[in-house]
Amino acid sequence: MVNESWPETERTFDVDPATVLPTMLDVDGVARVGQAVEHELEAVYFDTVDLDLARRGVTVRRRTGGSDAGWHLKLPRVGDTRVEVRRPLGRATRTVPRPLLEPVRALVRDRPLVPVARILTRRQERALLDADDAVLAHVCDDHVRTEQLHVGDQRDEWREWEVELVAGDDTLLDLAEELFREAGARRAQASSKLARTLGDHLPPAPSPPLRKKELRRSTAAAAVTHRLGRQVDRLLAQDRRVRAGEDGSVHKMRIAVRRLRSALKTYGPLFEDAAATDSLAEELRWLGRALGPARDAQVLRERLTELVAAEPDHLVLGPVAASIDDDLRAAERAAREATLAALGDRRYFRLLDDLDELVGAPAFTAEAGKPARKVFPRLLHRDAKRLRRSVKEVRRAAGGEKRDVALHDARKKAKRLRYAAESMAPVLGRRADELAASVKAIQQVLGRFQDTVMSRRVLRDHGARAHADGHNGFTYGRLHMLEEASAEAAVREFDDAWARVSLKGLRRRLEA
Repeated sequence: MVNESWPETERTFDVDPATVLPTMLDVDGVARVGQAVEHELEAVYFDTVDLDLARRGVTVRRRTGGSDAGWHLKLPRVGDTRVEVRRPLGRATRTVPRPLLEPVRALVRDRPLVPVARILTRRQERALLDADDAVLAHVCDDHVRTEQLHVGDQRDEWREWEVELVAGDDTLLDLAEELFREAGARRAQASSKLARTLGDHLPPAPSPPLRKKELRRSTAAAAVTHRLGRQVDRLLAQDRRVRAGEDGSVHKMRIAVRRLRSALKTYGPLFEDAAATDSLAEELRWLGRALGPARDAQVLRERLTELVAAEPDHLVLGPVAASIDDDLRAAERAAREATLAALGDRRYFRLLDDLDELVGAPAFTAEAGKPARKVFPRLLHRDAKRLRRSVKEVRRAAGGEKRDVALHDARKKAKRLRYAAESMAPVLGRRADELAASVKAIQQVLGRFQDTVMSRRVLRDHGARAHADGHNGFTYGRLHMLEEASAEAAVREFDDAWARVSLKGLRRRLEA
């Protein structure tokens, strides 16, 4: 059975025990209020011993009673909305169903989940209906009793009101809130019943991102920590999307990995333990390689499908498109299975642990305590020198495979410089933005060249196989020739793009 999920939009309010719930007929659009239905709800919440889920605004519970009894996973709130994932109760009472945890596996990793809280709710629920008897929202009057389970038996109780939308919109929430405030209610201070139950035991949430003005005045250490933290967040977000099979998620997760690895390389001199950051960069390289084949197969399939489709019918001899599509789809499926296996590997979970430690307690050199605007130009200059040396190697390469390798290396160096410039732009301003844009043009041109390198390999293999099977390999040879022409065009574009990049005196310009 697959998980069921949908968005849940609601607002919760703290209210005194004796406060009278106002009549909701005063809310515009509400024609009738349904009869109150009473529920006795019991929910046991599960988390790691260190409350890793609660720290990120995630809750997992087993709830009995009411119309939605079952296992529930609630993802982090965005405004008034959060996604809820559900599974049936089943027989287990203390073991969370593994499929329910897939969206948050990167947070749970291989750590066991234990009961951390029990919450009992006596709920009176009323439906708000419009003139056509459509349910706009549910209003819940909850009397809550709680106990902590993982740190003693601390207990608490309170009353709260909740408005959850069904067919209504945010306007209804605003009107209900105005009515509740007039009655003496207040927006709930805690983000959830669990957060209020845990109280002081709830770990602090990740630090909010620094604003642009703060980054401009920050130390190099603060700016680097900010950058790494944001990229780890992106990695975790894409992990969830990859596991769900969402389009483009592997590509975006791969980019997050590359940006993290690039940041460790660029900012490496600012860390006290160079060996540790180098080791972490190598683990990110492993993860990037695990993500690569699925994306590469997809890109190749799309590129070659378009290439074949552009050919006149009389020049396509045999089932060329079908043969390429079948092979690359199979490669893509196998690569996705390998990707998911890597995301379930202990090695990946320890990598995430190391990233958490790096962001949570980084050890910097004294240099990192200086203003970022003074430190960053030197680091960016180092990456620029690497690109310049790489381009010289391209010039020395006579052609063939050596040139292909040199151009691929130049692409990687350009990507590293681009990522560095983009990460430093909030501190260094317009000049870093301009550098990033000019180097991005080089990266994109060389990316197209690398695509032809990979496509030519596939076409050569298919042509050889067709010949061995006694089929006509003419079309594969023709497509190979077209890709060679595309490769040479990309090299010429690279020469033009490189001529527009000015790295001379870069450090002085950035420090000005």
